[in-house]
Amino acid sequence: MRRNTSIVLLSVGHACVDIYQGAVAALVPFFIAERAYAYSVASGIVLAASLLSSVAQPVFGALTDRWAMPWLLPVSTLLGGVGIALSGLSGSYPLTLAFVAISGLGVAAYHPESARVARIAGQGSHRAMSWFSTGGTIGFALAPPMVAAVMATGGLSRTPLLAVPALAGAAICLPVVRALRRGQAAGSRMTVPAGSDDTASFVKLSLAVAFRSIAFIGLSTFISLYARQRLGGGTAAGTAALTVLYLGGAIGSVLGGSLAARWDRVTVSRWSYLITAAAIAGVVWVPGPALFLFVALTSGGLYVPFSLQVTLGQDYLPSRVGTAGGITLGLAVSIGGLAGPALGSLADATSLHTALAPLVLMPVLSWLLLRTLSEPDVPRPRTEAPAREDAADAALGPTPADSR
Repeated sequence: MRRNTSIVLLSVGHACVDIYQGAVAALVPFFIAERAYAYSVASGIVLAASLLSSVAQPVFGALTDRWAMPWLLPVSTLLGGVGIALSGLSGSYPLTLAFVAISGLGVAAYHPESARVARIAGQGSHRAMSWFSTGGTIGFALAPPMVAAVMATGGLSRTPLLAVPALAGAAICLPVVRALRRGQAAGSRMTVPAGSDDTASFVKLSLAVAFRSIAFIGLSTFISLYARQRLGGGTAAGTAALTVLYLGGAIGSVLGGSLAARWDRVTVSRWSYLITAAAIAGVVWVPGPALFLFVALTSGGLYVPFSLQVTLGQDYLPSRVGTAGGITLGLAVSIGGLAGPALGSLADATSLHTALAPLVLMPVLSWLLLRTLSEPDVPRPRTEAPAREDAADAALGPTPADSR
C-alpha cells in the first residue's frame, strides 16, 4: 500500500472515530430537552466520556509502545460507535453515563495506536500528521449535523442509527491492518534514536494541550446552547455554531502543517494561542451574528497547533511514540472534559455567559507554557526494509519496540 493511500485511509478512519467525540457534546442539548437535565447534570455526560478515556489512554499508549496492536483500530472504532448508539435508549442516567463511558474507552484505545501507525505511514512528515489530524477534525464537524438529523427522526430513541460511521470506519481500517501485517512479515524495521527523550519538555507541552482542551471542550459542550440564547435562532442556530466550531478546525489543522513548513512548530503554536485568546473573548463579549465569525476564528486558532503538538510530543519522546501520541492526541484532549461539571455548575448558578468567560484564560496559559519550549532537534524515524520491498510498504512496519 502506498504512503498516500495509507494516510487517506487513516484520516477517514480517524474521522469515523472522532464523530463519537463530537457526538457526545452534540447530544447534550437533546438530553436537556427530553430529560430536563440541569447544565451540571448534562455536562456529567461529557465527563463520563472524558474520565474513562483519560485514565485508559496512557495505558493503551504504553501497550502500543511494547507491542504492535493494529487490530485495535477496527475494534476500538466499533466500541466507540456502540456506546453512543446505546446512550439514548435508556432513560436511566447511570446507564447513559455507562454507555457514553464505553464509547470513550473505544476512543481511548484508538488514538495511541493510530498515532503510531500514522507516524510510520507518513515517515515522520508533519504534513502527513496534519492530514491525519484533519480527518479527526472533520469527524468532529460532521457530528452535530449528523446527530441533529438523527434526532429529527425520533429523538434519543434513534441513537442506534449513529452506529453507521463506526461500521464504515472499521471496514476502512482493515486494509491498513493487512498492510501492517505484510510489513511485519517482510521484516521491515523502524529505527528511532535511543536515549533522546526530553520528558520535561513533553510534560510542559502536555499541560499546554490540556489547557487548550479545557477551552475547546468547554465551548463544544455549551456553544450550541449559548448561540441559541444569544441569537434566538432555536436548534438551527445552536447546531450551526457547533458545526462552525468543529469545521473551522479542519482548515486550522491543514494550515498548521503548511505554516510549520515555513516557521517552526513551537513558534506557530505560540502565535495561534494568542489569536485564540482574542477570538474567545469575541465569542463571549461581542454581540450579534458576529458570534459565528469569532467561533470560526477560535476553532482555527485551537486547531492550527493541534497536529503540530502531536508530532512535537513524539519528537520529545522518540522512544515512546505510542505513549506520546496517546497523551497529546488523546489524554490531554480528554482531560478538558473534567472541567465540564465545574463550568456547568457555574452556568446553573449564574449564566452561560459567565461560565464561558474563564475560557479566555486557557489559551493564554498554553502560550505561557510554550514560551518555555524550543523546537526539538530529533532525527526523523528511518525505515529499514529488505530491498525487494517497496519503500512505501516498508513505511508500515512494526513498532519501535519491535526493532529493539
